[in-house]
Formats: sequence, structure tokens, C-alpha cells
Amino acid sequence: MASVTLKNVYKTYISKKEEVKAVRDLNLEVRDGEFMCLLGPSGCGKTSSMRMIVGLEDVTSGEIYIGDRLVNDLSPQDRNVAMSFETYALYTHLSVRENILFPLRAKGMPEIECEKRLKRVVDMLEIEDLLDRGPSQLSGGQQQRISLARALIREPEVFLLDEPLSHLDVTLRTSTRAQIKHLHDELKTTFIYVTHDQLEAISLADRIAVMNFAVLHQIGTREELLDYPVNRFVADFIGEPAINFVECTLIQDNGHPVLKSNHGSLEYSIPDKWRTRILNRGGKHFIVGIRPHDPHTDDIGDTTKLTGVVDVFEFLGEENHVTFKIDGDTLTVVVSPYQFYKVGDTVDFFVPDNRVHIFDAETEECISTTYKLEDGE
Repeated sequence: MASVTLKNVYKTYISKKEEVKAVRDLNLEVRDGEFMCLLGPSGCGKTSSMRMIVGLEDVTSGEIYIGDRLVNDLSPQDRNVAMSFETYALYTHLSVRENILFPLRAKGMPEIECEKRLKRVVDMLEIEDLLDRGPSQLSGGQQQRISLARALIREPEVFLLDEPLSHLDVTLRTSTRAQIKHLHDELKTTFIYVTHDQLEAISLADRIAVMNFAVLHQIGTREELLDYPVNRFVADFIGEPAINFVECTLIQDNGHPVLKSNHGSLEYSIPDKWRTRILNRGGKHFIVGIRPHDPHTDDIGDTTKLTGVVDVFEFLGEENHVTFKIDGDTLTVVVSPYQFYKVGDTVDFFVPDNRVHIFDAETEECISTTYKLEDGE
């Protein structure tokens, strides 16, 4: 096992004689034995980062360490890492057995050791009945397991997975996701996993690195990213259903600072402990963020009341979603499967004041996260 450290890493491509920065000043430390996920939309730089770690792409500038070894100038085979590709990349003219053994035989490993390692990964992934088949005879889920087996048989210090579930249907994604988690728990190897799917990241990773436009925005656990997003992008990208945003202007109500919606009647009275610091920022325009799971129907004190008219009601089995309008603002709230509403109903929800997120409308920084962390909450 080994840690992976990226220091001030840049990756620049040349396209039509112009520089395109795929990764900008990436600083990331993946701990020994950790399951780290690189999460972000297509084109954010996560796959380029992974390919630099494995050695398939050169680093434009910066340093990459695996353990205490600087690996910038090492070939992929000298880094002792293995990668499972999005497209599986199986050799169609070889059997499953030969595909899995290929990296060992290419290194000239003795056949006895090859068979020993083969048995281990075959038992681990339960693929013994597939060994004599060709890749064309396998389903998508089976091909993914063979790709995993071929990477695992090398017994690498670091295991990298690039969008491994993107070509699988929903059922196979769920079962394969569980299998990957089980593998990490059993092997205790450092895993780095690339995906655009927040559900995969949240369900698998110890920590998640959120990227966008070639920049790393935040690293944290699923709870940290949900409760303490550093900016609007992270808050919007993490969470299902997506967070509600309401554009507001800072006004005074009987001497108390209040954020009032620009398009409706929603008002949020800023908590006492945040007032001075928000007023000192000098700005007037802010964005209030409310996660759909945070409002409830009971007023238990220190809450903001949300009164609106139901626009859409979705019965989803394990939970229901209520989308309602407060004048020109639209918000979605998650309720229990036993709560039902009709379109046109007037509804009251109460959101705890300490669950409201406040963003600077200009910088998109999450102000409430900064203050909560400073206060040690």
C-alpha cells in the first residue's frame, strides 16, 4: 500500500495551437489505504489527473509522489499501480484467463506464481466459470469484473478506476458498486476512483475531491461536503435532490438584518452570531441555500417558515417530493412516504436556521460554512 501526493500539478494540452489547461495547480493527498474519489462533471480534469498518476500522461509541471517516491519520470510499469478503464480494454482474441494473466506473463513472472495470483482474484470476484470464455461472450457486468481482475492480479500499491460503472445498467451498477467497496475493505489498498456520479462517490469513498473547470474546489467526507460546502458549485453538485437556491437582497427590518427574496416573499433573518460579520462584508446581494431534506412540518423553534402553494407532488415510494412556489421562487422539499399533497394546496414548512446556507452572490463563496467552521460547529 502507498499514499499518493500531488503537489502544484498542472496539465496543459495544445489544441489548434492554443494551450488548454486540463488541470490547474492540483494539490491532493490520498492517504495510505484510503478510498478517494475524484468527482466532477465531464471535462473538469479528473481523468487527466488519474492518467498523470498512473503515468499515461506527462505532468506539465508539479510533482507526483507514490509513497515517498517522486514518480514524474517513471514509466507506468515502474510505478506499481494498476488501472481499470472505463471501456474495459479487454483483448478480444484472448480468453478471460489469458486476459487476466496478461500483465504477469508480460513481466515474465513464473507460471506457478501466476496461477497462485489467478486463483486469488478468481475466488475474490467469483468468476471461475468465465475463465474459458472470450470477451465477446460476456455481459457488461462480467467484462467489468474481468477488467478489475486483470488490474488486481498485479497486486499494486495503488488501484485506479476510471468511470468503471458508466456502461452498466442500474441493477448492475448497484451490485458492482457493492463489490468494489467489498474489494477495498478486503484488500486495504489505496483506491482512487473517477466518476461524474455523486451517488457512486458518496456510497464508496472515504473522502471526495470535487473538481470543476480544471480546479479542485473541495476535499471532504460526504457529510462535510453536504453540511459545509465551500461554494455554490459544491453545494449544487452534491446532494439529491439538488439544493434550493433563492436570490436575496440584504435589508433592515426594525434594525435587524434580513435576507429578502428578489422574486418572492421569503425572508431569512440572519442569526445574531453571523450578523456583524455579514454586515462587515459590505455587500447587499446574497443567495440562500436550503437542502430539500432539511425543512419539516413542525415548528420546533429557531426556524424560518416557508409558506407556498404546491406546484408538483411526486410519490416516489420510499420518500415523496413536494415542489412548491413562494411567489416567484420554487423550492423542493423531501417528505415522508406517508405525507401527501395536492397541486394547489397551501403548505407550511419550517427550516432550522442553522441548516440554511448563505452564499455571496458575487464570489459564490459559502459564507455560512466559513462562519460555522470558525465557530467550531
